[in-house]
Amino acid sequence: METALRHSTDRRVSAGRHTPLGATVGEDGVNFALYSRHATEVFLVLFDRSGARETDVIRLEERRQFVWHAFVHGVGPGQLYGYRVRGPFDPARGHRFNDRKLLLDPYARALFGKAHHRDNLVLGYDPAAPERDLSIDRRDSAAAMPRCIVVDDAFDWQGVEPPDIPLDQLVIYEVHVKGFTAHPSAKVRFPGTYLGFIERIPHLQRLGINAVELLPVHEHDVEGFLRDRGLTNYWGYNTIGFFAPESSYSTGRTLGCQVAEMKTLVRELHRAGIEVILDVVYNHTAEGNELGPTLSFKGIDNGTYYALAGPAEQPGRHYMNPTGTGNALDLGQPPVTRLVMDSLRYWAEVVRVDGFRFDLASVLGREDGAFRRSASFFDAVSQDPVLQTVKLIAEPWDLGTYEVGNFPVDWSEWNGRFRDTVRKFVKGDAGQVPDLARRLSGSADLYGDDGRSAYASVNFVTCHDGFTLVDLVSYNDKHNQANLEENRDGSNDNNSWNCGAEGEADDPAVIQLRLQLVKNHLSCLLLSAGTPMILGGDEMLRTQGGNNNAYCQDNDISWYNWAQVERNGDLVEFVRKLIALPRRYTILSRRKFLLGEDLDRDGLADVTWYGPELGPPDWHDPELRTLALLLDGGEEKSELAEYRLYLVYNAAHEARACKLPPFESQRWCRILDTSLPAGQDLLDPGSEVPVDPGDTYVVGPRSTVLLLSK
Repeated sequence: METALRHSTDRRVSAGRHTPLGATVGEDGVNFALYSRHATEVFLVLFDRSGARETDVIRLEERRQFVWHAFVHGVGPGQLYGYRVRGPFDPARGHRFNDRKLLLDPYARALFGKAHHRDNLVLGYDPAAPERDLSIDRRDSAAAMPRCIVVDDAFDWQGVEPPDIPLDQLVIYEVHVKGFTAHPSAKVRFPGTYLGFIERIPHLQRLGINAVELLPVHEHDVEGFLRDRGLTNYWGYNTIGFFAPESSYSTGRTLGCQVAEMKTLVRELHRAGIEVILDVVYNHTAEGNELGPTLSFKGIDNGTYYALAGPAEQPGRHYMNPTGTGNALDLGQPPVTRLVMDSLRYWAEVVRVDGFRFDLASVLGREDGAFRRSASFFDAVSQDPVLQTVKLIAEPWDLGTYEVGNFPVDWSEWNGRFRDTVRKFVKGDAGQVPDLARRLSGSADLYGDDGRSAYASVNFVTCHDGFTLVDLVSYNDKHNQANLEENRDGSNDNNSWNCGAEGEADDPAVIQLRLQLVKNHLSCLLLSAGTPMILGGDEMLRTQGGNNNAYCQDNDISWYNWAQVERNGDLVEFVRKLIALPRRYTILSRRKFLLGEDLDRDGLADVTWYGPELGPPDWHDPELRTLALLLDGGEEKSELAEYRLYLVYNAAHEARACKLPPFESQRWCRILDTSLPAGQDLLDPGSEVPVDPGDTYVVGPRSTVLLLSK
């Protein structure tokens, strides 16, 4: 391909080093290093401070181990840059080099601006050609592309250290950085930003939250089809910069300020005793399939970065798509594994986050078309001394495989089985009691055969993907019309129940029942063995109006309305007290599975299961909707030398008179009853109400009860 691209600079350029990759600030300049095995030439392009004018085009003369590198003297932090890469344009065999396209450094620490998809300048192919993805587009894309920013890693951590909280003590709050404070009711100085989030940390402290799981904060791109509809990729699962914090969550006050502001958020959460877990998307990128844009990887070395497929005569034309997003990174390629590992270490060491939740993590374990626990990526993680000090949480599924319980021993997993079983049980479905017992006791059937403990199960009822908790009890059907896909998007399998009225209701009985079911869900979640994760906003009854796929809704549908905290203050207080219970009665947050073992030799098992009549449950009765369990806390550290808890979950639509286990010189006292009004539903320590008569408790319809024997 003949172009005017040529070396043009007055700057001093020396050989530099092939490692580390990316732009690294040195004493008298910056070292630039870019991996591309199949390129024939690589050009570094420097821009002025505004990003509008190219100042230098530097041909990288040095290449070692397929890394093109140079040290450019006289430049430093704040320098804007990008790459142009030459090589074969042969899409049928996986090569899509096009030096008319400005490309982002995969290792860029920050980006300036967003890609503009108008006029399709960022496409690497000719959209007007008959076989368009096989025909090159010679238009220059620089005017439509962001610029990479050279970043200095220095930051004042003010002596604040990470909290280092054990997994078995975590209460995770899944939250969107922007949505947390974007609503005017948040009343923060910088709404929808990293700094704005800091002003609402006291709410998390009040609840007792000690870990936030942030939806993606990597720089992401917005798909053209969403822009055409006037929508956006609000969730951010469309990464284009694995080292770069999302710029739109910054104040924008200075060039590249998103890096320092993200670190500031981490520091202040740590100061408050709250860990930071990042939701990360290493399974695919924003470049889509063969008809997607050329932003970075596709133009740098398409055949290395992506898992490709096609007929025998065109083996590299198409992209494997287990993610449903158009492409998948090829973790079987060592340079790709290195990219992901370097990114993880950067966030753990330089930004000091405490863990990662891996989106569609089963994709990362695919080798030869199948999921493997011993995949090279998992082996790399298990041998890395940095990553062995952070939390690793898998979303253990993708479009083609469901791998709950199958990840390596040093990983925890989102437990989709917990979500589904609890939802079905609480709404009253038949046949759920046997599986409910397994989920409440830590899911040993999923995690107990490979050396893991109960906290390997990250329990949740709701998450960003699906209904919020109040919508789960307010809608039978999804209502995604605002997504402009004629309500076809989003799951149809929600296990939800509207309590007799679809959507908003004014019937006091319906409103009360919904609130009671919300409390039942939260009680199952927070009183079960495992690591609980709350969807942010559920404590204040945040609604999305029945939208169960609000990925493109950067507006009131998704934002937190802080007026709900006062409006639903009783529920906020209920959640606060519920979170505190396992910290007082530690049998509720123990490391080991509840397996019916006598741990303290007092003649009582750690857990004993009962039906309403105090005998063993009839596990084979599909109509059984009431389950009780006795927890022996004698072995656990507590303010009480010895105590026992009795939990009853009743999903039946009628009350149950439940017999209580007798203990000499002790009596049962009520702590929790979700059928009672606010203030009585969950009592403070020391104000427990004795059960009278002491041998029976009438558990109301569709309610949860917790009793204490002391």
